[in-house]
Amino acid sequence: MAPIAMAFGVLEQTGSPKLVGWVIASQTAAQVAMQLFGGAIGDRFSRRRVMIVGDLIAAASQASMALLLLSRDAPVPLLMVLMAANGVAFALHFPAAVGIVPQVVERERLQPANALLSLAQSTAFGLGGATAGVIVAVASAGWAIALDSLTFIASALLIHGLRLRPQVRAASTHLLAELLEGWREFIAHRWLWAIVAQFSLVMAAWNGGLLVIGPVVAERSMGGAAAWGWVTGSLGLGLVTGGVIGMRVAVRHPMRVGTLCVLTFALPLALLVEPSPVYAVAMGAYVAGIGAELFSVLWNTTLHMHVAPEALSRVSAYDVLGSIALAPLGVAFAGPLVEGLGMHSTLGIGIGLIVVPTLIVLCVPEVWSLRAVTIQSKSIDEP
Repeated sequence: MAPIAMAFGVLEQTGSPKLVGWVIASQTAAQVAMQLFGGAIGDRFSRRRVMIVGDLIAAASQASMALLLLSRDAPVPLLMVLMAANGVAFALHFPAAVGIVPQVVERERLQPANALLSLAQSTAFGLGGATAGVIVAVASAGWAIALDSLTFIASALLIHGLRLRPQVRAASTHLLAELLEGWREFIAHRWLWAIVAQFSLVMAAWNGGLLVIGPVVAERSMGGAAAWGWVTGSLGLGLVTGGVIGMRVAVRHPMRVGTLCVLTFALPLALLVEPSPVYAVAMGAYVAGIGAELFSVLWNTTLHMHVAPEALSRVSAYDVLGSIALAPLGVAFAGPLVEGLGMHSTLGIGIGLIVVPTLIVLCVPEVWSLRAVTIQSKSIDEP
């Protein structure tokens, strides 16, 4: 809910696409700065506790932003600081969340488990986007973010109740040595770092388009926050659909199929060029959601199958760091590019940053040929 509500909250107070980009980029920039430390912390300490700390930081920062927006006195620099706190919270939470999955489920159930997790996240994303749009239209961005802050408290309580297997940990060393060990594991898999490099460009274009350009187009030509709520809600519905498919589908070459799915990310940006009617943009977002969710399920399952369990949080931190390294630039420059080059040219650049790197990565042999790991279940009479 927060990015959508914040975009319209800043637009309401300033009318500036550039300031929207700056506020939202501050979250991603802080996440980039803290991501590696978050991964090392997740492998060294209790992942459950690290996730809870991240949720409580997010709840506090969201509540503070809500109060500022509701007071009608929300200085942009202060909003940037609070969004940066959100980025720190995510840098703590996400690597630990990736690493904790094998502590909850059996190895042979990892793909259905990842699909179920993605399904839950996608449902929340879809409902959050649509709800944020409605609340902003009916009440204000502040009330949307206030409601969002409560969800992080609920998350912390749910995580506290998890029953986990013992956490596999590497031999305790100093922080720099642990980061270097995680780096060696990361670069040992060419399919992994090639796709992460691809996503550094893809996510810059996707975040700039979804979080800045989309709300600006919606405000100018599509009817405002409620219309963009329908688009993000459709994206969420597509994510849910992709999660259901991911629970059932068996893929022999997961990274080949997953990378092809990334091409769907360009569709909603292409439909914003004219712009198309709201229902058409929403349908494009729905298709992109299916592609994004299938990629996510296949990607996380492949990580869990091919990466050493004691290094999972650190490798996932390098994954996220590389994937979002340029995202702050994509968000920060989206507004100025729209003002300087125009909407059509900016969207054309975004589409190119999605399609071209994806086609290049398909030429990497390991991406094309990596096979899924098949786990043989024990028969009933085996010990």
